[in-house]
Amino acid sequence: MELIRYPKQEDWAEIVQRPIFDTKGVEKIVRNTLQGVKAGGDEALRNFTRAFDKVELGELAVSDAEFGEAEQRVPKELKTAIQIAKTNIEKFHAVQREEIQKIETSAGVFCWRRSVAIEKVGLYVPAGTAPLFSTVLMLGVPAKIAGCKEIILCSPPDADGKISDTILYCAQACGINRVFRVGGAQAIAAMAYGTQTIPRVDKIFGPGNQFVTFAKQLVSTQVAIDMPAGPSEVAILADDSCDPAFVAADLLSQAEHGSDSQVLLVTTNEKVIAETTAEIERQIALLSRRKIIEKSLANSKAVLVHDLEAGVELINKYAAEHLILAVENADEIAGQIINAGSVFLGHYSCESAGDYASGTNHTLPTGGFARGFSGVSLDSFVKKITFQKLTAEGIRNLGPTIEYMAAAEGLDAHKAAISVRLEEINGL
Repeated sequence: MELIRYPKQEDWAEIVQRPIFDTKGVEKIVRNTLQGVKAGGDEALRNFTRAFDKVELGELAVSDAEFGEAEQRVPKELKTAIQIAKTNIEKFHAVQREEIQKIETSAGVFCWRRSVAIEKVGLYVPAGTAPLFSTVLMLGVPAKIAGCKEIILCSPPDADGKISDTILYCAQACGINRVFRVGGAQAIAAMAYGTQTIPRVDKIFGPGNQFVTFAKQLVSTQVAIDMPAGPSEVAILADDSCDPAFVAADLLSQAEHGSDSQVLLVTTNEKVIAETTAEIERQIALLSRRKIIEKSLANSKAVLVHDLEAGVELINKYAAEHLILAVENADEIAGQIINAGSVFLGHYSCESAGDYASGTNHTLPTGGFARGFSGVSLDSFVKKITFQKLTAEGIRNLGPTIEYMAAAEGLDAHKAAISVRLEEINGL
């Protein structure tokens, strides 16, 4: 990790910048893939899977028999853990349902809003260096609670053309029975345009690599997406009260996501940086994804600031996907956080808890998009439709106001739509 001591505020913009990767080659491949799937359907999906994943595909859809076999192979202990996580995720998202509130804005004028489930949603679940079965729960649970009528799931096949047993088990646990063995930009294209086997959806959800992320951005002009989401990241604000072993473990847990991930440590004490760095060296030797972590750490920074006020300001400017407040007064500091995907308070609230089982959603905005985007929630799977009902009294009371405003904008037909009603009400 790069060490930066007491940076000037004019240098913060460079500090909060994410790693820059050459996307020219990515863009060309993704555009060709999207066009190919749009024109060629299922056959194009098989061709791209052969080219990118080195896998020959027969049936794209997972069969009932495969679901059954997968369930048998998932260990009992893991099933129990998944069910506990699913229950917590359900509890957290179920309370996000919005009750209809009718408001009488003026006498005889009633307005309200109703949440309506998006009918067809597509979930993308990565399975490259590690099958992220937890993402199935994070997306499938709120989709079901929202009441989406059609939920499909795409995930990359392994070398044998199979989907991870645990991904299939989680899908089944969430009531999702339409799963397709296709990944990458071609999966996004299939869900955006539809093929002979994979239906077109109204909104696409899920994280992914650069190819998936760029594909989602390109198809977003024709189908809704959850949010811009790129390489995963964590920021930690730490003071003297932190445990460097905890801090190191949290930095490493995020760094192992991918070589393009980034972690950021901001602290008021240089001793914290030294002790955390020593812990990283000790702990990394025990980890199976060490090579990936080392590449990620090369993109990462430890920043020494004068006080917590400066630390909070820098953290808000960074707008982290995950933010851990490893400080003594975490609850107080939390009230000052305005830009973050998900916040973890105190020394025992590790980011892994949110990734798996605390109940909050782990599909979050990255790359600074937390300044303007929220993470996935129940709201992500519904549309908000507004309604209004005007009685004769309402038109009589509010009509003149609307007439004046329409006339001022030069929209005579708008004014006439009010006037004809007022004339009828007044018996003219």
